[in-house]
Amino acid sequence: MNDRIAGFALALCGALALGTAAAADRSADEAALRELKEVLWPKAYFEQDTDLLGRILAPEFQMVDGDGNWTTRADELDWVSKNKPGYDSLTFEIKRLDVFENGTAIAAGTGTIRGKDADGPYVAQYQSTNVLIKRDGAWRAIASHVSGYRKTG
Repeated sequence: MNDRIAGFALALCGALALGTAAAADRSADEAALRELKEVLWPKAYFEQDTDLLGRILAPEFQMVDGDGNWTTRADELDWVSKNKPGYDSLTFEIKRLDVFENGTAIAAGTGTIRGKDADGPYVAQYQSTNVLIKRDGAWRAIASHVSGYRKTG
């Protein structure tokens, strides 16, 4: 009887330890994904940093823009290298962040662009959904969809 209780207690402790480790891994993944989507990705576009963007976008990356056009990783890197941002800031707020046990994640939310053009100051917003995979310990975007672009001001 004591062996059974000891075995059960040991199994319970093991399960709790695995649960704690899994929660810590999930928390670290969520922090890495927030850094990638809310800090690094906007920085890569704003600073025309194709090296950084190349590390964010997986080789098989594809995007569908607000007009329904499909682009690849190579298209995106080429566009960023040739098009200096015409805005003052780009921020992204994650509204949905799901990390799945198979090494995939969804990050979706609202991008906000602030700038000045011929009509004066403006604010534009868009919605974006991204699918990411964890490969060799790093999160990489494999798909992105942008919609709902609206400019005010």
